[in-house]
Amino acid sequence: MATIQVRLLGPVDVTEGDRARPVPGLRRKALLAALALHAGDAVHPDLLIEIVWDGTPPATAKNSLQRHISYLRGVLGGRAAITVRPHGYVLDLAEEATDLHLAQRLIGESRQPGDPAERAVALRAALALWRGRPLADLAGLRWLDEQAERLAGLELSAREALTDARLALGEHASLVPELARLAAEHPYHEQIHHRLMLALYRDGRQVDALAAYQRLRTALATELGVDPGPALRQLHAAILRQDADLAPPAAVCGPTRMAGAVSHPAPPPAQLPVAVRGFAGRRPELARLDALLRSARASRAGQPGTPPIAVVSGTAGVGKTALAVHWAHRMAGEFPDGQLYVDLRGFAGHGCPVDPATAIRGFLDAFGVPAQRIPVEPAAQAGLYRSLLAGRRVLVVLDNARDVAQVRPLLPAAPGCLVLVTSRDQLTPLVVSEGGHPVTLDLLSTRESRELLAGRLGADRLATDPGGVDELITRCARLPLALAIVAARAVTRPDFPLATLTAELRHAADVPAAALDPFDGGDVATDIRAVFSWSYRTLTGEAARLLRLLSLHSGPDLTAPAAASLAGRSTTSVRPLLAELTRAHLLGESAPGRYACHDLLARYAAELAHDHDDPGAQRRARRRMLDHYLHTADGAARLLDPHRDPITDSAPEPGAAPVVLACYEEALAWFRAEKAVLLAAVGQAVHTGADRRAWQLAWTLLDFLDVHAYWHDLAAVQDLAMTAARRLDDRRGLAHAHWGLARARAKLGDNEDARRHFERALARFEQTGDRTGQAHTRLNLAWVLDRQGRYAEALPQARQALALYQALGHVAGQADGLNAIGWYLTHLGEHRQALGYCRRALDLHERTGDRRRAAQAWDSLGHVHLDLGDHVRATECFRSALALTRELSIRYDESIVLTHLGSARHAAGDRVGARAAWRDALAILEQLDHPDAGAVRVQLAQLP
Repeated sequence: MATIQVRLLGPVDVTEGDRARPVPGLRRKALLAALALHAGDAVHPDLLIEIVWDGTPPATAKNSLQRHISYLRGVLGGRAAITVRPHGYVLDLAEEATDLHLAQRLIGESRQPGDPAERAVALRAALALWRGRPLADLAGLRWLDEQAERLAGLELSAREALTDARLALGEHASLVPELARLAAEHPYHEQIHHRLMLALYRDGRQVDALAAYQRLRTALATELGVDPGPALRQLHAAILRQDADLAPPAAVCGPTRMAGAVSHPAPPPAQLPVAVRGFAGRRPELARLDALLRSARASRAGQPGTPPIAVVSGTAGVGKTALAVHWAHRMAGEFPDGQLYVDLRGFAGHGCPVDPATAIRGFLDAFGVPAQRIPVEPAAQAGLYRSLLAGRRVLVVLDNARDVAQVRPLLPAAPGCLVLVTSRDQLTPLVVSEGGHPVTLDLLSTRESRELLAGRLGADRLATDPGGVDELITRCARLPLALAIVAARAVTRPDFPLATLTAELRHAADVPAAALDPFDGGDVATDIRAVFSWSYRTLTGEAARLLRLLSLHSGPDLTAPAAASLAGRSTTSVRPLLAELTRAHLLGESAPGRYACHDLLARYAAELAHDHDDPGAQRRARRRMLDHYLHTADGAARLLDPHRDPITDSAPEPGAAPVVLACYEEALAWFRAEKAVLLAAVGQAVHTGADRRAWQLAWTLLDFLDVHAYWHDLAAVQDLAMTAARRLDDRRGLAHAHWGLARARAKLGDNEDARRHFERALARFEQTGDRTGQAHTRLNLAWVLDRQGRYAEALPQARQALALYQALGHVAGQADGLNAIGWYLTHLGEHRQALGYCRRALDLHERTGDRRRAAQAWDSLGHVHLDLGDHVRATECFRSALALTRELSIRYDESIVLTHLGSARHAAGDRVGARAAWRDALAILEQLDHPDAGAVRVQLAQLP
C-alpha cells in the first residue's frame, strides 16, 4: 500500500505514492497544516480554531472544525489518521508523514561527522522537497505565516550547509553564481557573503572577493550604521595576505577541514536610548570626543588594559545625556560588538542610585548571559562582565553617575572599548587615577540656543519677535532642558506670541528655594525652578496634586492604576491627568501605558510635595501605592499557582486600585512588565518602615522569580523580607522569608544552605501552628534531598507532608505529596507501588485544574512506565506533560519533559524520535545555559 504524506514545503496537499490528493478550501488546508506542523502531538481545539480562523472565529467554529476533521480523515485514509486525545486532536500517520519531517531527518543526518560528499547528498535530497514558498496557499493567516517564515529559514540554513559541503569538495567555481544570487537576495547576511568571498578567492578572483567585501561594508555602514562582524573582517585580512589556510582542499573525499569557518554569535546589545530630536551646538565637545576615539584607535595595540574614558560633567539640565547619546549614535559603527547604556540615577529625585552590581547584572542580561551562569558574589559578576568584554569593541555609556565609587566597578579592561561617563560631579579622581578625559559642558551660547529653538519652532516663528526670543533665551539661562520645555510649550500653543511665554517665565522667579538649591547659579537667569514652576502653574489642581504624589513612587516607571492608587482615585479619572502631565512635558510615556519622570522634575515634584502636602497624606499615599502592588501581585501569584493561599489578611488601603487579572497569561505578563517596579517597591517598603507589606510583597514574587529563573533577584528580595520580618518579630513573616531564601539558595546551587533555611521555616510554621506551611516545607525539604540524590531520606519527609495535607483536607497538597512519594519510590525501585501514587496524584490535579502540577504528574507517570519497560505508555505520558508545559511557557520544565521523552523513544528503539526530542531539549538548555545540557549532549553523542 502506498504511503500517505502531507506536503507543507510548497502548496499544501496530500500525496499517496506518486498521486496527489488536493485539499479544497482555505480552512481545511489551514487545519491540515496546523495538525501536520504538530504531527504526533495533541493540538487543543481552541488553538486550532485560533489558527484556522486567524483569531476571528465565527460562532459556528467548533461545529465547522469537526466537519473539517471528518473530511480530512477521508482524504488521509480513515478515522485513525486523526485521533482524539485528552488534550486535543493528533495527526497520527506513519513516520515522516510530512515532507517537513523527511527534510528535517535529512538535514539532521547531514550534521553528523563524515564525508562532505555524503552530507551534500543528504542536503540536496532535503532541498529538493521544497516546491516554492512553504505553506504557499495559506498566506495571510498570521500563525501560519510565522511558520512559513520559519520553514523558509530552515531552507536557507540547509542551503548554507550545502554550500559549506561543496566548498569542502572543491566546487568553489560552480558555487560563485549561486552565492552571488543569494548575496543579492540577502544583502546583509554576513555568512552568505563570507562564503561568496571564499569561493571567489579559491577561484583565483582575489580582486572580486575584496570588492564583494567592500560592497557589503558600504551597505552596512550606509543602511545600518555598523561594520562587518569579526569573522568577515578576519577573512578580509586573510585574503589580503593570501593566507595559505584559505587554499582549496587538497582532496575531495574523506574528512575535510572547513577553511574560514564562521560562528554565529548572538546579536550584539544596542541599548542606546533614542537620540534627542533637534540636537543643537556642542561642536567643540563633539570634536574632542571624536579626537579621543581617533587617538585611542591609533594607540590601542600599545596600551593593554586601558580603555579610553571620557567624563562629561556639568550642571543639571545642561545636556550631558543629550550629548552622550547623540555622539554614541554617531559612532555606534565603531563599536560592532555592542553599545551598553545604564542610567545610574546618581542624582535622581526619587529612589536610590543604581548599585554597580545591579548595573553589571543588566549588562550581563544584555549579552544574553543566562541566570544559571551568573555568579552569586558581586565581585565574581564584575569579573564575568570584564571577561565578556575582553577582546571586544564595545561602547559603555554610564549616564548620571554620582561618584567615582559608583563608576569604577563598571569600567572594562579591554582596550577596544570606550567608556563615556556623564555626571554633575567632575569625577576628578577618575581623571587622576584612571586617565579619564574631562569634557566640561557649559551653557549654550546665544547662537546655539537660537539653533535649538529654531529646530523645534521653526525660524519663521522666531523671526516674528527677535527681541522676545533674546529675552526668552536669557530667562531660560541658555540651559538646554529649560529651552526644550519652553519650546514644547510654544509648540502646543501656536497662537500665543513668544512674548507671552517670556512674560510667564519672568513672573516665575519667586518660587521658594528647596531641594533644587544645588542648581541655582546665583541669579534668576540660571534658576531652572522658573521653568518648572511655569509649567506646573499651567496644570489643573488635580494634575498638580498627582505630579507631587508621583515623587513618592520608587520604581523606574508606573502605570495608570499605580498612579490612581497614589492619588486615591479611580483609574478612569486619573488617565486624563496623566495625559495632561504628558502634554506639559512634566511626565514622559516611556512605553505605551507606562509613565516616567525625569530626575529633575521628580526633585521638583518632591519639593512641592514637601511644601504643600500633609505628611500624613503622603504616608497614606505610599500605603495605597504599596497595597496596589501587594494586592495585585497576590492575585497574580494565585493565578500562576491556583492553590496558593492568599498572603494578605486585610483589605487594601481605601483608595488603592489593585488590578484584577483574569488568567495565567495575564498574570505572567503583568509580573514580567512590573518586575523592576516590584523589586523597588519591596526596598521602599523596608526603607519607609512598612515592614509587613514588605515581606508579604516579597512572598507574592516567589513563584514568578523562581519558575522563570530570576534566582538572584529572588534571593535579594527575600533578604529584604527577612529584615522586615525580624524588625516586626513576625514569626509568620520569618517563616515565609526563610522559605523563599531556601528556594533561591537551592536554585543557585547551595542545597545545604537551602536545607537549613527550610528547617528554620519549618520551626517557625510549627511555632505559629501553620500546618499547611509545615506540609509545604516538608515537601520542599524532600525536594532538596531529591536534588542531592538522597531519595531514601526524601521519602519520609514526603509521607509526613502527605499526612498533614490529608488531615487538612488540602486536595492540591495531597496530589503534590502523592506525586512526590511516587517519584521517590520509583527511584528506589518500587515501580508498581509508585504507579498507584502517581495515578492518584494526576487524578487529583486534573480535578483541581492545576495545569503545571498535572504536567509534573504526567512526567512522573511517564518515568514510572519507563522504569516498568512500557515504552508506549511512557511516551504518551511525556507527550501529555509536554503539551501542558508548552501551554504555560515554562521552558525549563519543557526541557525536562523532552529529555525524558527522548529516553522513552530511545528505549523503544526509536532513534529518530529520541534524537529529535533530545535536540529540542538541548536547544532549550543551551538557551538557558543550564548545566543539564552536558548530559543531553552525551546522550545525543552516544546515539548510534
